[in-house]
Amino acid sequence: MDNSTLKMLKKEALETRIKTIECISSFGSGHIGGAMSIVEIITYLYFKEMNIDPSDPGKADRDRLVLSKGHSGPSLYATLARKGFFPLEWLSTLNKGGTALPSHVDMTKTPGIDFTAGSLGQGISAAVGIALGLRIQGIDAYTYSIVGDGESQEGEVWEAAELAGAQKLDHLIAFTDLNGQQLDGYTEDIIPMHHLKERYESFGWDAYEINGHDFAQIDEAVKQAKAKPGKPHMIICHTQKSHGYIPGEGVKSNHSMTVNAEQAKEAIDELVKREGENE
Repeated sequence: MDNSTLKMLKKEALETRIKTIECISSFGSGHIGGAMSIVEIITYLYFKEMNIDPSDPGKADRDRLVLSKGHSGPSLYATLARKGFFPLEWLSTLNKGGTALPSHVDMTKTPGIDFTAGSLGQGISAAVGIALGLRIQGIDAYTYSIVGDGESQEGEVWEAAELAGAQKLDHLIAFTDLNGQQLDGYTEDIIPMHHLKERYESFGWDAYEINGHDFAQIDEAVKQAKAKPGKPHMIICHTQKSHGYIPGEGVKSNHSMTVNAEQAKEAIDELVKREGENE
């Protein structure tokens, strides 16, 4: 990845983080932890990789994103708004009456959403079905999916993984957001997510393990995945829950947090300062 592309992606990620914090603060609380941990993944896909058209969200040959951990919608909403799928003003309506931006993503309400999320564990099954359907129709498009590490404790995830491997769905590229935390605490204390790479490989997947906040590593993993036919691909991303919302970093109970206007402003100022120091 060249320096200009890397600089562009970092800038877009910062703007998405700011809009995500503002979006959640407009309601006063929300799933800040998981929304912030996937910003680099979403930024990379929408600002560099995916074949999409905001003026035609339903075009048949578009790439799809299935956000299985649908409660992380605010960062996807911020991205879609910034890409022009809908007005930025919508971000201030999060989870309010009559909104097109519900707490969990809903393809019947929001332009650019490809899957309606609810019960965790279901998204990867939908992604497998979408990828298989596109192949049957002869449509050369990729299906991407983002799965949480907590939801990977669901048996349905592994049934889907088995089917995807058996069907050799090489146009399916999934990411596991391995941030080490879930609703009730640390995954290590509930059901540890050990040997994920080896587990996916045993189901016939091509698997990678990377730093999920490093654009160069994300780029390299996606490039390698697209160069290997005959297998679905899992990119296991080591991330930090609440990354970029500094008051929530390293906090055990950061799945959903109160974020009022004052807290949002202070967090954004601190984030911008930190990013400036890291340039």
